[in-house]
Amino acid sequence: MTDLAPQRQRIFSDLSTLVSFNSPHSTPEFADEHEAACAWVAGALAERGLQVTRHATVDNADTVIGLKEPEGDAPTVLLYSHYDVVPAGDPTAWTSNPFELTERDGRWYGRGAADCKGNLAMHLEALRLVEELGGTDLGLKVVVEGSEELGGLDGLVRLIEADPELFSADAILIADSGNVAPGVPTLVTSLRGGAQITVSVETLEGSIHSGSYGGAAPDAAHALVRIADSLFDAHGRTSIDGVDCLATWEGDPYPRDVFRTDAGVLEGVQLLGTVDDEPADMVWARPAITMIGFTSTPVDKAVNAISARAQAQFNLRVPAGTDAAFVAEKVKEHILAHTPWGAKVQVDVAAINQPFSTDPARPAVALLGECLREAYDASDIAVVGSGGSIPLTITLQEQFPDAEIALFGVEEPLCGIHGVDESVDPAEIERIAVAEALFLTRYGARS
Repeated sequence: MTDLAPQRQRIFSDLSTLVSFNSPHSTPEFADEHEAACAWVAGALAERGLQVTRHATVDNADTVIGLKEPEGDAPTVLLYSHYDVVPAGDPTAWTSNPFELTERDGRWYGRGAADCKGNLAMHLEALRLVEELGGTDLGLKVVVEGSEELGGLDGLVRLIEADPELFSADAILIADSGNVAPGVPTLVTSLRGGAQITVSVETLEGSIHSGSYGGAAPDAAHALVRIADSLFDAHGRTSIDGVDCLATWEGDPYPRDVFRTDAGVLEGVQLLGTVDDEPADMVWARPAITMIGFTSTPVDKAVNAISARAQAQFNLRVPAGTDAAFVAEKVKEHILAHTPWGAKVQVDVAAINQPFSTDPARPAVALLGECLREAYDASDIAVVGSGGSIPLTITLQEQFPDAEIALFGVEEPLCGIHGVDESVDPAEIERIAVAEALFLTRYGARS
């Protein structure tokens, strides 16, 4: 399985078709495209010999499940991916059509090329490779979700809770993550949980003239800026009253120069934290708060007036081993305690999801690591965390506590997922498909 050339054409064909579907969920004008993507996935899994069913979720997006029953007492493996994407935005901002898979400088560009249609194409190729190797006795459940990017409605989560037998498995391989860099095989062992926190501030009955009252009248936008600033110390580190925000990461490091490049930090701009705070600590081991939205008077509508109202939304992330609901409540208490001048403030917490961790030493996860090393012809494997969240992982862990869950995939930092000119390195799809195929032929095999 070292000659990867025959794989590329069929992977490109699958991914080209998948990318051609403009398939964000909950966007009425693209409902037909979303349905077409779902139907194509069902057909592709049927071509691989799986029994295919579609299951409606509460958020009006079908989850596709392809099933192969185990032979004898062989274990069952669940493979996960999703066919929905985030909107592409203005297509003219892209170098090429976001819905036409395009090769440039050895990478393939298109919306969903990595997240997560590239991972879906990887699963399909792995299944082909298993057939070429003579098949497997394993039971297989290939679960492809249609509303992962939506967030908030938890369609698949509720489906699992309502009918857990559909998803029961001994090992669960979630392909919605990736390597720390192209060519570096990686297992992700933790995900942050979190919440969305909306803060609304009022200080006046209505906006008033800044010349007549400025200097003494309380400005709602100013109050909200003071609240936001209280959530960070002098070094820019998140600081929440009553919460440990200085833990350290025990796994592989995230070198500063690599982090700067991955994050696109401008030259001369410092990373947050002190010289003793490593990027891995900040993004994988500690709570983090980001102001993702702020509303006051738009600059293009500015007049000489003091704002009566202002609002901001904060995205809270919490590391594995931390209760997201507890931290969210502490953030609320912190905001109320640090609101200046008696301003009227309302704090609304929503979309709480718990963090996730898995043990890379457990047999199935360790076997996948060995298969990744072999597929990449690598001497070692990176073991890292992720700052992102996949609420599905917690539901699966709670429903099937004995199942081993592994996180991996094709989404390395150069992919630019969710952004303009999203791309994937085809070699990542090829190598990871080989690793997954090796896993599916070795897991549960008798010595």
